[in-house]
Amino acid sequence: MARVLRVALVAGEASGDILGAGLMQALKSQHPDIEFIGVGGPRMQAEGLNPYFPMERLAVMGLVEVLGRLPELLSRRKRLIQTLIAAKPDVFIGIDAPDFNLGVELKLRRAGIKTVHYVSPSVWAWRQKRVLKIRDACDLMLTLFPFEAQFYDEHGVPVRFVGHPLADVIPLQADRAAARAELDLPEEDLVVALMPGSRGGEVSRLGALFLDSALRLRALRPGTRFLLPCASPERRAQLESMLAGRDLPLTLLDGHSHTALAACDAVLIASGTATLEALLYKRPMVVAYRVAPLTYRILKRLLKSPYVSLPNLLAGRLLVPEMLQDAATPEALAQVLAPLLDGGEVQTEGFDVIHRALRRDASTEAATAVLNLIGSS
Repeated sequence: MARVLRVALVAGEASGDILGAGLMQALKSQHPDIEFIGVGGPRMQAEGLNPYFPMERLAVMGLVEVLGRLPELLSRRKRLIQTLIAAKPDVFIGIDAPDFNLGVELKLRRAGIKTVHYVSPSVWAWRQKRVLKIRDACDLMLTLFPFEAQFYDEHGVPVRFVGHPLADVIPLQADRAAARAELDLPEEDLVVALMPGSRGGEVSRLGALFLDSALRLRALRPGTRFLLPCASPERRAQLESMLAGRDLPLTLLDGHSHTALAACDAVLIASGTATLEALLYKRPMVVAYRVAPLTYRILKRLLKSPYVSLPNLLAGRLLVPEMLQDAATPEALAQVLAPLLDGGEVQTEGFDVIHRALRRDASTEAATAVLNLIGSS
């Protein structure tokens, strides 16, 4: 009979909770006798995690907020390390949240506990010296993207590319007709999704720009209509105030970003993780982004990659237009977007290749790699 494995996991936010739950499910299917301890949200708890404290205590966004909560975070991390060293799990898996988890992994590994980090920080893009800390902290890095695994290989960090769970969930061919029926959109209309980000700061910098670009696009392609999924009631209120005085056939949606992507012909989108979703739905896109001028100057010097958007990083070439900072004007965005409404095949063919490469049953791959590491496969 297989011995009982004790697996410790720590996730710091909702996306990590989803990844963690999938991984726990896959671990149980490969090794039925497992005890889970650590920190996670409702999905991980539903899979059998006994949480030491609520995951929300780790979910902190923004520098000022982090500074305000730093004493609590450091104290929780110290106690968690002591608890886990005493519990002697067979393996510790830090899911994303690198600023919190890498410190835990370093201490546990020094105490003789095997450590895994699931989801690479953007170490390949900037602050590349962090890879030295990662090499010290974890026995195995699990990456969602192949270019990340290549970077770790080059720096002597044991790594396994497991694929991306979203690529497993999103179908290779999205049902546009069903999505349009759900949103009550005519089948023959040209529809563009506007996705200016989910955070207040992003929407304040990009919201009006995207709406003005939509107005310019209407002049180039009359009859085009627009969808804009709002990440929260706050974002909806923010965008409603921006819409005042603009005559635009636009439907604001409460969430439903995947339905909007399935229904549309093309996307104007903020750089970020949503670009991966647009790619997986095979929708031609133009990526735009603006930050504060000083931030842009600093980032430009720090950035080691020739591209900022995930589709281009995954393709290893300029597959989608990136309109950044001063280049992101309503006129320029409309001009680049217009031809994609009925001629985006080069993009969509590239997206299909990437989707198939990322579709690897990520949770099962990750579970297999973890069990191989601890010799319990």
